[in-house]
Amino acid sequence: MSITDPVPETLSFVCPRCAAPVTEPWYGPCSGCRTELRAQQRGEARDVEAATYEPKMNVTPNAVATKD
Repeated sequence: MSITDPVPETLSFVCPRCAAPVTEPWYGPCSGCRTELRAQQRGEARDVEAATYEPKMNVTPNAVATKD
């Protein structure tokens, strides 16, 4: 294959996870394996509340910012 050859739309290969022969657009787990992996690895969404910023006690205000 040279640089000027068009990229094939699909590839035929053996699924690296289940070892089944597949034809997919990209190399990797087959469609069935991807669906199974998504179901296994799915996480629950949750709200995370960030703490409000409080400066350290050793931080002093800028003299220019506090000038009246």
